[in-house]
Order: sequence, then structure tokens, then C-alpha cells
Amino acid sequence: MNRRTNISLFCPQEIRVETFKASGPGGQHRNKRETAVRVRHLPTGITAIATEHRSQARNKELALSRLNLKLRALHQKKRPRIPTSIPRIYREKILAAKRHRTQIKRWRKRVNLYEI
Repeated sequence: MNRRTNISLFCPQEIRVETFKASGPGGQHRNKRETAVRVRHLPTGITAIATEHRSQARNKELALSRLNLKLRALHQKKRPRIPTSIPRIYREKILAAKRHRTQIKRWRKRVNLYEI
């Protein structure tokens, strides 16, 4: 089975891996050890962070896969929008609303003595 997700879009020289202490609940293992991983792609400046696991290796793997997904989304070509026509009933509703607003403005108009 050939999976496209295993193919990475970056070279190891293009990334910088940083570790830091993760914040939040988890006690001594989380507060004392540097298990959180931040991966930065240097050419684009895109960053991915993983702090879920207590293992630095698992967090690094997770951050690299997130970075790969972000780069894949960046390189994905956007499909052009296909313009559609406005349905006839919708156009009629818009025109009816315009006629109604115009009528209200006519009613609000001041009466001129010479028109009576």
C-alpha cells in the first residue's frame, strides 16, 4: 500500500527543532522535563508545536507530521471558483424587496401643497 503521507516536503537542513518545557497540568514529568517540541521550517517560517505526550521523541514525530501537513496545504493548488447564476426566484425576491423599500420611501416623502 503506497501512502502519500510518508513523503516529506522538506529537507532536514531546512528545519530547526527546539525543545522546551510544556505548561499546563501533568505534574513533575511535565513541569521538569523538556518534552515539548517546536519545529520551524526556515525557508517559509511555518512553525508546528507538539506538547501532548510525555515523550520528546513522540512529540518530535508529531510536530514533524504537523509541519508536513502545513507545507502540503501551502503547496496545494487552489481550485478555481465556478461562477453560478443567481436563481430566478431569488432575483424576483430581491426586486420585490427593492420595490417595497422604494414604496416606503415614497410614503415617507413630504407632501407638497402644489401636488394636491
